[in-house]
Amino acid sequence: MSFFLYRKMANRDPAANQLNAYRDGRAAADQMTTSHGAPIGSKTASLTAGPRGPILLQDHVLIDEIAHFDRERIPERVVHAKGSGAFGYFEVTHDITKYTKAAIFSHIGKQTPVAVRFSTVGGESGSADTVRDPRGFSVKFYTEEGNWDLVGNNTPIFFIRDPILFPSFLHTQKRNPKTHLKDADMFWDFISLRPESTHQVCFLFSDRGIPDGYRHMNGYGSHTFKLLNEKGEVFYCKFHFKTDQGIKNLPVDLAETLSGKDPDYAQRDLYNSIERKEFPSWTLKIQIMTFEQAEKLSFNPFDVTKVWPQGDFPLIPVGKMILNRNPRDYFAEVEQIAFAPSHFVPGIEASPDKMLQGRLFSYVDTHRHRLGANYLQLPVNCPYRTRVSNYQRDGPMTFAFEDGAPNYFPNSFSGPKDLKVYLESKFPVSGDVMRYESGDEDNFSQARVFWRKVLGPEEKKRLVANIAGHLKNAQPFIQERAIKNFSEVDPAFGGGIRDAMGAKFIASL
Repeated sequence: MSFFLYRKMANRDPAANQLNAYRDGRAAADQMTTSHGAPIGSKTASLTAGPRGPILLQDHVLIDEIAHFDRERIPERVVHAKGSGAFGYFEVTHDITKYTKAAIFSHIGKQTPVAVRFSTVGGESGSADTVRDPRGFSVKFYTEEGNWDLVGNNTPIFFIRDPILFPSFLHTQKRNPKTHLKDADMFWDFISLRPESTHQVCFLFSDRGIPDGYRHMNGYGSHTFKLLNEKGEVFYCKFHFKTDQGIKNLPVDLAETLSGKDPDYAQRDLYNSIERKEFPSWTLKIQIMTFEQAEKLSFNPFDVTKVWPQGDFPLIPVGKMILNRNPRDYFAEVEQIAFAPSHFVPGIEASPDKMLQGRLFSYVDTHRHRLGANYLQLPVNCPYRTRVSNYQRDGPMTFAFEDGAPNYFPNSFSGPKDLKVYLESKFPVSGDVMRYESGDEDNFSQARVFWRKVLGPEEKKRLVANIAGHLKNAQPFIQERAIKNFSEVDPAFGGGIRDAMGAKFIASL
């Protein structure tokens, strides 16, 4: 190899050089085998009757290869289809045992293995990493009390507050079922008809709508959760992961260029940073609210379209999460990893947050569809730091053993028993059962704070330009309704969008 070619190869980034790294780390190639472990004599020729004859059905090597290939793909995630994953650990740096008895937070210095998946939301698995879209931010903590999943986004809020709207909302982020194209009418029609989405839309079309990779964005549990301590005291809580790399976002023109030139930009950046041992990290912080404070609050603390003001509920440091290992196999450890908000551990519970309540069902239901009833037996999903012992049996792909334990409860034969010490916290429930509409529950006040107090002048200009550039593709009556909503936030906001759309908007009326 010439010196020029050697230097060119040596300068490749770790992702581009992955195959060379694999080769250089092995003394010799392994013996090739079939899926049942039998050695293969030839992998370049099928078994035929004569050189031009037909292939024989007894060619078990060929059948093994083709039959598996035909089944390689599993259903794509309905949302968050395009994603990247990494592994590492979480370490407690501050004592929060007065709020929760969860073993993961039991003492300062305690480390817990984690798996993390970052993702876009609306695109397919082959879509670009640099589109304007919320980013998924999900963390699986492998605790000794079972796995705890914190399943959130890079924004502290969401578009809707009632899960009955979730399928419709996601349909508007996907493709028109007739044209199979993204449709601005679908997007803005729904958004403008559900003004509670205004707050999140402001985040989406702000600078933070296109993060510079996954390392330079925050993560949020978004929902309100409950924490239970050893005394039986209960607190409401929100979780925040603050990036230690600092917030960085992509300019619109660069993001569009990368979508064509390097659609896997965020995946490549995350992989290479870990391979270079530039391990990304995040600081976990929480907000705490007492039941008494929740009852006196001027807004619904369980409304996921709203944030808790940090001036009233300051951030409390908890620990640090560090990612230091890339997946050994993407399909096994990222495509098949399954996060669920219902994967709680003692000391962490659900709140009355309606969107959270809906997700408690939908995520595990999706995993059973995509991966099968025994998806939690897969190594990446298995709660390996505790022993699973229950009365679930059989189903596709079962490979766990219960060693002859009874499969019914109660029983007289030493089957696993429940322990009252792990009961969830008691809480009162009251009210008439009916369908309570929530569409008019203060949809603009926090978006108004975001516009007036959070954004600077240049950020406001970019937000207006980004919205106008997308909204102009919708029909005039939808444009008018959307501008009316933004004007409710601030007249200058709606007026700015109208002005940015200019003559094209006026001519369309």
